[in-house]
Amino acid sequence: MKIIVNGEPRELAAKTLAEAVTMLGYTGDYFAVALNRACVPRSRHAATALKDSDEIEILSPMQGG
Repeated sequence: MKIIVNGEPRELAAKTLAEAVTMLGYTGDYFAVALNRACVPRSRHAATALKDSDEIEILSPMQGG
């Protein structure tokens, strides 16, 4: 399936948002996910189906000043 992740086209075999996040290597609790510009709570990742051309944004905090 072709999707956009953080502005970059990607090919993923994920069927749900939870699978995509795992395949992309994100673990832990320190990131937020938006699907097609709508924030998706972590509790809904496994129930959120993906389709071709979906846009995923994954945001994580960064240190710095």
